[in-house]
Amino acid sequence: MSRGEHQSKKLKHLGAALESGALAQVRRILNNDLQAADVAHLLESSPPKERNLLWGMIDDHNEGEVLQNLSDELQSWVMNRMSAQEMADAMSELDTDDVADLLQNLPNTVTQEVLTSMDAQDRARIEVALSYPEDSAGGLMNTDTVTVRPHITLEVVLRYLRRHRSLPEMTDSLLVVNRRDEFIGSLAINKILVSDTDATVREVMSTNIITINATMEDTEVARLFERHDLISAPVIDPASGKLLGRITIDDVVDVIREDADHSLMSMAGLDEDEDTFAPALKSSRRRAVWLGINLLTAFLASAVIGLFEATIEQVVALAVLMPIVASMGGVAGSQTLTLMIRGQAVGHIDGSNVRWLLSREFLVGAGNGVLWGLVVASATYFWFHDLKISLIIAAAIIINLIVAVMAGAFLPIWLKRLKIDPALAGSVLLTTITDVVGFFAFLGLAASFYF
Repeated sequence: MSRGEHQSKKLKHLGAALESGALAQVRRILNNDLQAADVAHLLESSPPKERNLLWGMIDDHNEGEVLQNLSDELQSWVMNRMSAQEMADAMSELDTDDVADLLQNLPNTVTQEVLTSMDAQDRARIEVALSYPEDSAGGLMNTDTVTVRPHITLEVVLRYLRRHRSLPEMTDSLLVVNRRDEFIGSLAINKILVSDTDATVREVMSTNIITINATMEDTEVARLFERHDLISAPVIDPASGKLLGRITIDDVVDVIREDADHSLMSMAGLDEDEDTFAPALKSSRRRAVWLGINLLTAFLASAVIGLFEATIEQVVALAVLMPIVASMGGVAGSQTLTLMIRGQAVGHIDGSNVRWLLSREFLVGAGNGVLWGLVVASATYFWFHDLKISLIIAAAIIINLIVAVMAGAFLPIWLKRLKIDPALAGSVLLTTITDVVGFFAFLGLAASFYF
């Protein structure tokens, strides 16, 4: 049985114990049998009543590990139930970057209370991470690093390492610094094991190391890790060159997952930390905003149709065929919009290639417009036996598909320049454009031909 299957079996046992009311067994499974990530997953998958019960059965020394694996919304929900000292105790065994992530979800006054409850050394390390934005390399880094000087021998390094009870997680190399704590290179663990112990660190260390400025955005950090297959990377103060900490692959995976969640949920106007089991009133308030925006855009499309009310009354087939034009434009635009947002996310799109992309999308829209315009025109002729209306809908589809793909290509670029999230606003604007242009082109051409 694989580890994943084993954990799944334990979760089933816990569910059965919870249903039967065997709370002692539930407590044992939560604290002894399941890993913290699985307990967090269970909490996120439970309705509020069961969630309250489960959290109350988690032992104090396990709370911190579970907390760091919860979504931001659930982290806030849990920490609002804890005192400052309880939070400090729960975070005492966590890495600096994990503590900083948790504290950034709290009000400043509560954060200061928690920091005051910590010892001076832990507080100083966490304050360094908190001094940088949450979505930067500085906010992502862990200040818990193992550093060595370049002039010592590997034998000294080995003796130094043996004095530690354990090394920080994901330690694939030691970071080499000078007396001013300026980063100068990296000493891989495997080099220590296979090299002559009389050799100095300087002789075997690597200096061609990718470093990360503390102010770099976390999405750019993720791209660097992906491009260079990194496990960890040092974080440097861009002004002084001093080593501040390091970022490890587990933190980068969290960034990638959060970005994916953000893109997916933003398409529907939702927060990426939306709680699946949030109360109905809370969920309805969040969704109402974008439903209202969508209603306004729908009224705009309806107003365009209203301009051609007399035309529609005279030619009833127009009312039947209108949705086809808008739908074709919507799909074509969404394809381009999704492609462009993905290109921005992975760093493929910049000022040097935008013009080429816009030209390509124009040709794609025109080609598909002609192809599907002819298909729809043929179907329309066999349906209504009206050549005029067949030519009108073909022309409308060509126009709308060209406009749709150009809008899908241009909107993400324009919105990003305005510092508006393209994933959040792009789909609403695109739908408005394709509906308005589609209806106006179709009904306007019909009005010209028939009247």
